[in-house]
Amino acid sequence: MLSNTTAGIHHVTGIASDPQRNVDFYAGVLGMRMIKRTVNFDDPTTYHFYFGDARGTPGSILTFFPWPDARRGRQGAGQIAVASFAILPSSVGFWIERFIRYHVDFSQPTSRFDDERVIAFKDPDGFMAELVAHPGAESRSGWQTHAVPADHSIRGVYSITLWQESCDLTGKLLTETLGFEAVREQASIFRYAAGDRGPGTIVDLRCVPGLWPGVMGAGTIHHVAFRAPDDAAQAEIRTELVSLGFNVTPQIDRDYFHSVYFREPGGVLFEIATDPPGFTVDEPLESLGQALKLPQWLEPRRFEIEALLPNIQTPMELHGPNA
Repeated sequence: MLSNTTAGIHHVTGIASDPQRNVDFYAGVLGMRMIKRTVNFDDPTTYHFYFGDARGTPGSILTFFPWPDARRGRQGAGQIAVASFAILPSSVGFWIERFIRYHVDFSQPTSRFDDERVIAFKDPDGFMAELVAHPGAESRSGWQTHAVPADHSIRGVYSITLWQESCDLTGKLLTETLGFEAVREQASIFRYAAGDRGPGTIVDLRCVPGLWPGVMGAGTIHHVAFRAPDDAAQAEIRTELVSLGFNVTPQIDRDYFHSVYFREPGGVLFEIATDPPGFTVDEPLESLGQALKLPQWLEPRRFEIEALLPNIQTPMELHGPNA
C-alpha cells in the first residue's frame, strides 16, 4: 500500500439547473457558506458554485455546475447516487422542522449502523442527499447564519454512496490503492473508511445488480474528489493508478486545488485533489463567495463572461449573522 494515500473526501460535485434556486437551497435553506462563486473552467459561460464550512475546509465542500434548463438526470447503477452531510445528534428535530417549513422533500429519520440517525432528502432538482446525525460531527466546524445557528449547522460531508452493478473491483481500488479499509457491512451496503474513519472519510458501496444505469443530468452527482495532502502525494497516487492501467489525466490547476481525474472500474468519475492552496488565494476569508472570481487566464474575458451569466441574488443567510 502507498505511504501517501487519501485522507478521505475532499469535495463532491453535482449538477443543477437553475443557479438562483441552487444558491437559495444550499446557502439559504441548508445554511452552508458559499465559499466561492466562479465559473466552470471547461465551460466559462456556466457558474461553478462552492458551498462548505466557514473556511472551505477540505471534506466540507459541495460544489455545483448549474446549467439553466438542464435536463433532469436519473440516479442508477454506475453513479454516486447519494451525498450525505454530518450534523450533531441534537440537531435532528431542528432540521425536521426546517424541512417542513421550507417544503423540502424528506423522509422521517431512520437508524443505520447502530450509531447513525439519517434524514434522507432531495433538493429541488432531485439531488439525493442525507443528513446523518453522528457524535463524530462534534469535531468538525460549520457555518453560522441568521437562520441556522452554529449548534445545528451542517458539519461537512459525511459520506457518499455509490450504486454499482458489482462492487468487488471498486472495493479493491479503495483498499489497495486509495488507502481505505473495509469497516462495516449491512444488507447490500459495504462501507469503507479512510484516516480516522470519522465523518468525511466514508464511502458506501451499494450493490444493485440489474438496476437501470444512471443518466447524468440535473439532480445527479458528477464526481467525487478524494484528498491528497500535497502535489507529491498526489503524484505518487497517480503513478500507482497509471501502473494499474487506469487512464489518469495530467495534473490540472483548479486555482484552489490541483486535480487529476480517472474513472474507477464501475465507471464513476474520481478525482484526487490537493488540500492546498485553498480558497483564500484570491479573496480574503471574511468575504469568500461574495464576488465572481475568475482564473487569471479568463480575466481578459471578464466583461463577456459576466454578460452571459445570469444575475444571482444571495439569500440573507449567506454571509453569516452579522452581515
